[in-house]
Amino acid sequence: MAKQKSILVKLMSQAGTGYFYLTRKNPRRTPEKFTFRKYDPVVKQHVLFTETKKFK
Repeated sequence: MAKQKSILVKLMSQAGTGYFYLTRKNPRRTPEKFTFRKYDPVVKQHVLFTETKKFK
């Protein structure tokens, strides 16, 4: 059986609210950490989300 090419990644809000998104990432194609500007409903603003923890 082949190994999965993409991994689950947790994008954590930099506003300190604890809100996060889960997304998939191919680590061979993009080895650097993800950073996105996404909506955080707790503070009701777009804030910076960065990759913090990888899931299996």
